Amino acid sequence: MRLLLLFFALSCAVLAQSPSDVRPVPPPGVAIPEAARVELIAGVAALGKEIDELRASLAGKPELLALLPDVMIFHKSVDWALRYDEFFDPKQVAIARHQLALGMERAKELRAGRAPWNAQTGLVPRGYISRIDGSVQPYGLVIPDSWKPGDKTPRRLDFWCHGRSEKLSELDFINQRMTNKGEFTPEGAFVLHLYGRYCCANKFAGEVDLFEALDNAARHYPIDMRRLVVRGFSMGGASAWQFGTHFAGQWAAVAPGAGFGETAEFFNVFAEGKTPPPWWEQVLWRWYDSTLYAANLFNTTTVAYSGEIDKQKQAADIMIRFLKKEGLTIPHIIGPQTAHKIHPDAKPKIEELVKSATDEGSHAVAERVRFTTYSLIYPAMKWLRVDGLEKHWERTDIVGEVIEEGLLVQTRNVSAFTVTLPATGPISVRANRIDALIDGQKVSAPYAAGGSSFHKAAGQWKSGPAQTLRGKTTKVCGPIDHAFMSRFVFVRPTGKPLNPAVGAWVNSELAHATDFWRKVFRGDAPVKDDNAITDDDIKNANLILWGDPSSNKVLAKILGKLPLKWDAKTLEFRGYTLDAAHHAPALIFPNPLNPQNYVVLNSGPTFREEANLNNSDQTPKLPDWAIVDLRTPPGPRAPGLIIDAGFFDEHWH
Repeated sequence: MRLLLLFFALSCAVLAQSPSDVRPVPPPGVAIPEAARVELIAGVAALGKEIDELRASLAGKPELLALLPDVMIFHKSVDWALRYDEFFDPKQVAIARHQLALGMERAKELRAGRAPWNAQTGLVPRGYISRIDGSVQPYGLVIPDSWKPGDKTPRRLDFWCHGRSEKLSELDFINQRMTNKGEFTPEGAFVLHLYGRYCCANKFAGEVDLFEALDNAARHYPIDMRRLVVRGFSMGGASAWQFGTHFAGQWAAVAPGAGFGETAEFFNVFAEGKTPPPWWEQVLWRWYDSTLYAANLFNTTTVAYSGEIDKQKQAADIMIRFLKKEGLTIPHIIGPQTAHKIHPDAKPKIEELVKSATDEGSHAVAERVRFTTYSLIYPAMKWLRVDGLEKHWERTDIVGEVIEEGLLVQTRNVSAFTVTLPATGPISVRANRIDALIDGQKVSAPYAAGGSSFHKAAGQWKSGPAQTLRGKTTKVCGPIDHAFMSRFVFVRPTGKPLNPAVGAWVNSELAHATDFWRKVFRGDAPVKDDNAITDDDIKNANLILWGDPSSNKVLAKILGKLPLKWDAKTLEFRGYTLDAAHHAPALIFPNPLNPQNYVVLNSGPTFREEANLNNSDQTPKLPDWAIVDLRTPPGPRAPGLIIDAGFFDEHWH
């Protein structure tokens, strides 16, 4: 009871405001002349019609159809600015006219079987269709003048993560990508400017944006995947720290400037007078806190930059503090008496170190790999992949080193892993097997195309993959927010709810999640009625089930295989027996119809309006499951009164 009262006090303090009381992100736009609005609406309609006709006429020409997103970005940029009041400067009317004209010009070229922007150098805006929600997402390229069409020589590519701007609509982003080369344009290299799903510090869907943009760009340009650099400044510096630590093995170099590296210290969470967040939220900081993944920078070159008098120098300082604990050091270039910008004298120093990393050793296979993780969301580093944890959200380490006798491996909190060393080369398998010394135990495993796997059974390491039933894997490990980093569908209930209050809350939360996804992650969340879900949806998408066993047909079908009981009178879960008239579950679980994907009950992304005011606060607010008391209305930080929440174990128990 005392615990519940604590939760009640905490949640009531948080929920005293409604979402509408929080400053909106993005902010309201400015008025534009009515004549201009009418003109632009007509232009959007004309370009939209052209896109629809092209989609039909190019159906048998996949090479040209794949270029349609390069047209669609201009339609979306103006359409959304009109539809959602996102003109933030009267000058953007002229920009909108220009983008519609460019979209129509590209459409006409595609209709004629051409795509001249594929051969263009300089600033080239492009787009792709995201597998997450089917939305078109823009990105910008800087193509060096030395590149010519047909040149297949692989080149270095630098990603640039932009800083925070609540007014960075697609319209503004694309305009910048046609007028501004950015802070760094290394000679002979491609530069890819990420939109990153707007203003989320490249988290969640914004994280996936980098890999989807890279995949799209690699279809058109000769990118050397061994010479990738990730860099950014301010919010983009935070993104660079995040990408650098979580995916260190993929970068030849990481170059963050300013930003933040974690939540608690940067956001001053535990300051006097503040109510600390609940324990599960603090655990979930381990998802994105780069400080906790600092050891991974062993696997790449990192060059930090800070202005000497910039408050966000804190990011590099705290990262260096955590790197020291791991026995690592990195260069830290400081702009003298500089606030929040990159000092011009620092740029050549940064570039010299980055260029050295991309020129030297970028083609070699690492003989030693260190990897730290806290979740199977991030399972791999170079040729090591963790396939199972003993306990999620606890520090997990694996170190692999090629020695004369074979492979030396040390682990902590690992229950299964795979080695994917190349079959040939200076470091390779021998006699179609890998001989390993794992935590002092000698184990040999046959080499297969997908690598050699090892697992722990009764405290002993064995060869082969772990044989677990419905355990947490790299595809399904929770928490709730993980479901929104791959394809998902909101499944809308069509039946009568068990209780009116639950039905009203479900409708409100579904509307909120749909609107929130549009504002924060810049896509239309796919929504289908429960009676319209197909085998393809079950096979290829995470199903976000809204409603209860009476209102949602899909939920009714699988209820017996979920860890709860729910009828009109009671909700039974984890030892609780609650009044079903006023309570609802929010949880994530392997889909009983396809355990390779998720089902989620009654939740969209779990951070809400208040978190959008500071990017370091855009972290998961709910774990694998939560029980919501609906008698406290939803607020800007929670969907209601959270009376309890927690994590399933490694077997989803």
